[in-house]
Amino acid sequence: MLDKNGIAKRIAKEVQDGYYVNLGIGIPTLVANYVREDIEVEFQSENGVLGMGPFPFEGEEDADVINAGKQTITTLPGASFFDSAMSFSMIRGKHVDLTILGAMEVAENGDIANWKIPGKMVKGMGGAMDLVASAENIIVAMMHTNKRGESKLLKKCTLPLTGVGCVKRIVTNLAVVEVTNNGFKLLERAPGVSVDEIKKATAGNLIVEGDIPEMQV
Repeated sequence: MLDKNGIAKRIAKEVQDGYYVNLGIGIPTLVANYVREDIEVEFQSENGVLGMGPFPFEGEEDADVINAGKQTITTLPGASFFDSAMSFSMIRGKHVDLTILGAMEVAENGDIANWKIPGKMVKGMGGAMDLVASAENIIVAMMHTNKRGESKLLKKCTLPLTGVGCVKRIVTNLAVVEVTNNGFKLLERAPGVSVDEIKKATAGNLIVEGDIPEMQV
């Protein structure tokens, strides 16, 4: 089973040379720490940063340099800062190659719910709405179940949707899953996790074909 850093490490393997990547709030922000050093990647944050680096070491933080989740970040040589209009022009103009988001629920048809729990106070949907509407390659980083042990990979989302039919792949603490026309397809299982455990933790339709390899993290 993976922890949050393990999920980020596995997703980092999906990042290719030359990619422009948007990192959502939560687990996705950790991905920048694990990208291979032999490739060039530009990480974009919707609050107006292009060229984010790993998180700073303790004592080296600059409170004026933050990501969309208000966490302090580092920037790489050549990084740039700009306003929200420019940032969302990049997103809406489909100039981002890969979007990595967190989620509270994902449905077997690729619907995603990640912005609101009914009854809870939230400021608004934020940039997630633009990201899911504009991005063509979305990977979700999430835990497979909630704190009550209930599946977050569902037949149909129960929470208000952020986007419809947009998620392509999901990496959880238990598995790597691809969204297909017939449901979730199991691609890889986390170290020490059996296929049966993943089946029990998945409420949506799970397609299992042949031997499922263990993740290499």
